[in-house]
Amino acid sequence: MTDPLLVPTKLLNFDAAPLAHLIENRSWRGLSEYDQIGAAYDFVRNEIAFGYNRADDIPASEVLSDGYGQCNTKGTLLMALLRGVGIRCRLHGFKIHKGLQRGVVPELVYPLAPQEILHSWVEIEYQGAWINLEGFILDDAFLNVLQTSFSDTESLCGYGAGTDCLGAPPVAWNGEDTYIQKTGILQDFGVFDTPDAFYLSHEQSFGWLRGALYRHIIRHWMNARVRGFRSGRLKTDRRATHAHEEPANAA
Repeated sequence: MTDPLLVPTKLLNFDAAPLAHLIENRSWRGLSEYDQIGAAYDFVRNEIAFGYNRADDIPASEVLSDGYGQCNTKGTLLMALLRGVGIRCRLHGFKIHKGLQRGVVPELVYPLAPQEILHSWVEIEYQGAWINLEGFILDDAFLNVLQTSFSDTESLCGYGAGTDCLGAPPVAWNGEDTYIQKTGILQDFGVFDTPDAFYLSHEQSFGWLRGALYRHIIRHWMNARVRGFRSGRLKTDRRATHAHEEPANAA
């Protein structure tokens, strides 16, 4: 009988050539289970940069081709790679407060953003327990900028982070849960075998005009800002949101 938590799907297309070649070239199948998880997780966390794709419901192969992603798209890629090496996994869906994107979303268009944003993390079965993996969203280079810019606080809700332990967030794989946006969660949708099933039931409600603006203009602006922060060309604003407060005039 086919295990529903190991099969490829339209989005989890680990049988596509780019993903199959990646798994083969990295020799991940020959690793221990712990190291297989860590290898796939670290690849998605740091070799796939934090950024915004055209949509949430894109296949893992497209995320890999883009070379960047956010919570939902990086999660799809991670699930595909994990299933490709035989690690059972599923998706846990949520909505988070839009304040987590403050600073990354240009202030001029921030009012257009939905109040609640679709979010997900990956759950893996490891040593008889389900482990939550969310800490892969921000790459180390970007996270280091936030840690330096907000070194006097442990609580941050902005710039893609929602954490009360910014100085040492649980983002590295060590056999336990990892998180970087947990404090922003507003609504829990439960678990789904696949992202395909999740996006059939839930989608980000932009509306036609805002959706077109996001896909063709706003996300490119956001990605340019992320690259600017990561490279040091842009400075984070010290008025970024803490907890769920709305800051005034954030950059």
